[in-house]
Amino acid sequence: MDASMSSLAEANAQRQARRGLALYLAAVVVLTALFDVLVITFSPLWILGRMFTPAAASVVSRLVLREGFADVSFRFGGRRTWRVILLALVFPIIIGLVAYGIAWATGLARFDPEPSAGLFARLASEVTSSPAMMFVIMLILTTFVWVFPSAFFAAGEEIGWRGYMLTRLIDAGVPRPVLVSGLIWGLWHIPLVLAGVYVAGENRYVSAVLLMVSVTSFGFVIARMRLETGSIWPAIALHGAWNSTIQTAFDPATTSSGAGVTLWVGEAGILTALALVVAAIIFSRGRWTIRRAPEAQQGEVAPSPAL
Repeated sequence: MDASMSSLAEANAQRQARRGLALYLAAVVVLTALFDVLVITFSPLWILGRMFTPAAASVVSRLVLREGFADVSFRFGGRRTWRVILLALVFPIIIGLVAYGIAWATGLARFDPEPSAGLFARLASEVTSSPAMMFVIMLILTTFVWVFPSAFFAAGEEIGWRGYMLTRLIDAGVPRPVLVSGLIWGLWHIPLVLAGVYVAGENRYVSAVLLMVSVTSFGFVIARMRLETGSIWPAIALHGAWNSTIQTAFDPATTSSGAGVTLWVGEAGILTALALVVAAIIFSRGRWTIRRAPEAQQGEVAPSPAL
């Protein structure tokens, strides 16, 4: 009887998760399409509003299905979460130094943090004229100052992607839920790439493919942080730190030393994609602990289902 009741409860939970997923994805598509029209027709600044569509879609799903909001898990959870948040702040710097560093060293791109390269470059130029020191100051400012407003907008995505969709994919029994979540997250970016609004290099289709590789790989890293800690904050911190560090430190410090620099670096660059693939492999090793809240452990899932 107990086994039968347990199986029935699991089946009901799976059906509920699938209903939530269907409703969530439908809401994401509709809301995103509305903002895409605004972005493409009026102003790229509407991208900031577009970043909140995953969170808005999750709110719609939760309200319609009366699921509540507790499983978003805004609790920090002590030292484990703080350690992962620290790693989240450092992670984009490591990837940037590997990908952009190779481009700078090989001549595929030029290291050139000029004062005209953006706000933080101008601020850094007030302190020093050394390009290396300017870049260090830019990294400090983007990692510990600009990361806060960046994380605010990143939360608009993470409350939906990792605060709702990822756990529903797991509960719904979708094969390889982490991979699927990364693919969906990547596809969400593609319309703006093809429209030439976001990270579109010399060839938009090549940029779209490379961005899919980067975002899907990045999805493994950010999902692991969310599931291992049971808190949404590491995912928000990592997403915010990535946007802040890569977009406002590494990109402005990089100029073209010839044709095709965007093919190699940037969020849709070959070197960036390769660095993130390696990171995904590293983060996917071992057994995954699934925590819905910092203090609760709901079991483990082997790497193969996640991959």
